[in-house]
Formats: sequence, C-alpha cells, structure tokens
Amino acid sequence: MKKEDEIIRQSLLATQEYDERLSVFATKNSDYIKVHPTHTKPYDFDVRWPYEKDIDRILYSKAYRRYVDKTQALSFFNNVHITKRSLHVQWVSRIARQIGRCLNLNTDLIEAIALGHDLGHAPYGHVGEKAINECLKERGVGYFCHNANSVRELLYVERKGEGYNVSLQVLDGILCHNGEMINRIYKPDAYKTIDQFWKEYHECWHTPHASEHIAPMTLEGCVVRISDVISYIGKDIDDAINVGLMKRSDLPSDITNVIGDGNNSMINHLVEDLVIHSYNKPYLEFSKETFEALNKLYDFISIHIHHNPVLVKENEKLFRMVKELYDVFYEDLDDPHLKDRGIQKYLSGMNAAYLKTPKELIVSDYLSGMTDTYLLEYYKKVFLPTMRENIS
Repeated sequence: MKKEDEIIRQSLLATQEYDERLSVFATKNSDYIKVHPTHTKPYDFDVRWPYEKDIDRILYSKAYRRYVDKTQALSFFNNVHITKRSLHVQWVSRIARQIGRCLNLNTDLIEAIALGHDLGHAPYGHVGEKAINECLKERGVGYFCHNANSVRELLYVERKGEGYNVSLQVLDGILCHNGEMINRIYKPDAYKTIDQFWKEYHECWHTPHASEHIAPMTLEGCVVRISDVISYIGKDIDDAINVGLMKRSDLPSDITNVIGDGNNSMINHLVEDLVIHSYNKPYLEFSKETFEALNKLYDFISIHIHHNPVLVKENEKLFRMVKELYDVFYEDLDDPHLKDRGIQKYLSGMNAAYLKTPKELIVSDYLSGMTDTYLLEYYKKVFLPTMRENIS
C-alpha cells in the first residue's frame, strides 16, 4: 500500500472510531446528507470530516463576514462594547460545543449550525426583520424570517447565486434554531426526512409563524437552539446596564437567587443544569426551578430591554428606514438609468439561475445582506440632501 493510501485509510478509520465513541443519541459523521447531488470526483480526498467542510463553507461565506457590522439587540448606541452579531454567534458556538461535549454529541455539527444560524439576519436585527416581513406581506408574496433566510443565503445567494452544498443536518438546525421561544424540554424531530425539511422551509416563507412549530431533526440542533438563548439572555442585560437602560439591582430576586445576576453565573448555571438533567437522554431538559427562573428572566428582558420605551421609539425610526429603502430598491430594479449602481449592480454579478428569482425576493436578499452602517449610509445618500459649496 502506498504511503498516501495508508494516510487516507487511517483518516477514514479515525472518523469511524469517532462515530463509535459518540452517544447513541448523537448524529454520526456517517449520517451526513447533502441536500443537492455532489459532483466530487471519486479520487478526490479531503482530510476534513464531513461537518468540518460545512463549518468552512460558512466561515468563508460573505454573509459571515458581514456579521461584524450587525448589532444584536441595541442597534443605535455608539458603544464599542455593545454585542455585535459576530460575537453572538461565537458565544453560541462556544456554549453549544461545551454542552455537546458533556453530552458526547457531534461538536462539528454543533459548530456549523451555531456559526451559520444568523447568516440571514437583516440589518438592525429583529427590527429590520419585521420591516422586510411587512414589505413582503404588503406585496402578497409571503413572509420574512431570518432563520429561513439564513438557509436561503447559503443555498441560493452565496457565490453569485450558486450557493453552497451544505448538509441537511446543518441547514435543518439553522432553520429550526428559533431562539425567541423557551421550553423546558427540547426534543428533536428524529424521523424528519429531507422532504419534510423542504416542506418546513417553504412554510416559513408562506405561512405566518411557521418557525414556531418546527423542531430540529438532531439533538445537536436542539443544543444550538437553547444555546442561542443562553448566549444572549445574560449579555443583553450586560449591554442594557452599560448604556444605562437598567441597573443590575432591577433584576428580581426570585430570578437571581436561582441563576445569578451576571452573564457568567447565568451561563454556568444554565449549562450545568441542562447537562445534569439531559445526560444520557434523547432530549434536552432543564430542572423545573431553573426553567421557571429562565422563563421569568425572558419575560423581564422582553419588557425592560427589548420593549423599553427608549428602544421602541428609536426602533420605530429604524423600521421606517428599512421599509423606505425596500420601496426604493423595488423601484430601482426597473430604472434603466441605474445599470451600474445599487441593486442593479448587485444583480449584474449574479448567475442566470438567480436572475429568475421573483423581484420581491431579490430586494429582500439585497437589503437583508446589508450591514447596519452600510444601510444607514445608503439611506442618507438617498433621502438626505448633499451639502455642496457650488454646483460644479
């Protein structure tokens, strides 16, 4: 046997041995399913394990680079210590891999889902998401939710419309990551098929609130889903305190007595409680006491942070801004004088298959792909006068 063949054999053997050491409830590397046929030549060899390839596809995507200028919850504060989405996805990945390691799950699959779960988020977070959703509803073409848009970004927008051939398990975890819902028990939809995945994906675009009724097909997807909550719930409090929206002493004692009053203590308690009550089980579970405290904390930050009167007032401006730009881009698509600018320039770089996309979705893709700063500067250029010393 040639040296190269022996290296390949040992690498494949290591993958098989890793699968054998995983929990019986884990997703094996041998379970890896592509949503599209692969065209890899039989003699091609890649030292990466299956889900590592998906991690790299996500890490090197353009959408991943744009995380760095998309805020998490507090969009309009000029403070470098406010959480950006780039940090959020890293924290989700770190927390989720920690849980996955304790439960002996596939940490490569966990990392891929975690890093990709917010790729389709609009600028200004959920405010931008709601604005684009409203625009699609008004035109009768469906609904916008960032989880389905993250799948769309990977499959149909990246690489000039060619997309990436990411695995079913990763795409499903991204689609079903809804971090706006908290449960005591997270059970995977273990018998989900690829046909069911596509059905759920399309329902997210065409049925209101469809995201609230789907569950990941893997336990790893469930881990990312709850890690999303664990990652932001304490950090949103830290951010709110940093900008003066609240004080730590405002937190109710019936919450802090159970899970603590700081981001570190909250993460440690929630992770520890989840691991203890989920060990060797085919689902994830919090203790009753911890879940009740977490649920109360979620309600608290919803009222005192996410729906704080200061945020509500400013978010209304951001909502109008995103909607107005959607209308501008929608009209610009048919303007013969804009062939080399804006949305038409974006279209000129896409492949023939993408050009068949409905007009409303093209605008959604273009707008949702913008960063906070880029959108704000574009808005100024379109709607605010340019100050000049003279006409020349």
